[in-house]
Amino acid sequence: MAGAASVLEDDSLLSRLDRGLAKAEWSMALVSGLGAFALMVLAVVSVSGRNLFNEPLRGYVDWIEAAMPLIAIFGISYVQRLGGHIRMDIVVGALKGRALWAAEFITTLGVLVLMILLVWGTWAHFDRSFDCSRPLCSRDSSIDINLPLWPAKLVVPVAFSVMCVRLVLQLWGYGRAFVLGLQEPVAVPLVQSAAEVAAAEAEQVRGHD
Repeated sequence: MAGAASVLEDDSLLSRLDRGLAKAEWSMALVSGLGAFALMVLAVVSVSGRNLFNEPLRGYVDWIEAAMPLIAIFGISYVQRLGGHIRMDIVVGALKGRALWAAEFITTLGVLVLMILLVWGTWAHFDRSFDCSRPLCSRDSSIDINLPLWPAKLVVPVAFSVMCVRLVLQLWGYGRAFVLGLQEPVAVPLVQSAAEVAAAEAEQVRGHD
């Protein structure tokens, strides 16, 4: 989105499901961040080994390749909940009320269809490399240290599946807002103005004083 967004909550079933899924999404984003931190540690170890002992970390590139799906994709649903994915807001941002919720519903439905197709395709890609009749249950592996590739490939359909669940909840939220004519529906990202973002950041800073 073209700016920060907030997600409202209440005691409805939709909001409870949203909060429950958000906990899983936050955990996945944390794992993604820890993966990025682990790669930084590996980089320090590799460079230190090269400079001090003329022996860099063996298989460093293999570990980077294996960790990339975890870092780049595992937190995709967390970002979707917060409305953090890039999109064009020139038209949608000018809409209000039911017209806005209808546009959000249609675009979210299109994304859901795409994600379902991606889950199907990425699962097939994972399944082609998974074979427990072979060593490490893998039909293919990395070039240097022969890391099995199926765990990295499995990350993608798992992350996309969680994304599909998030999109279903958001479709529910947008559809509910359209039918009931709500101004501030729950469980969907609401775009904030620059003034609202500044006020929220100021409130957060005051909370740490």
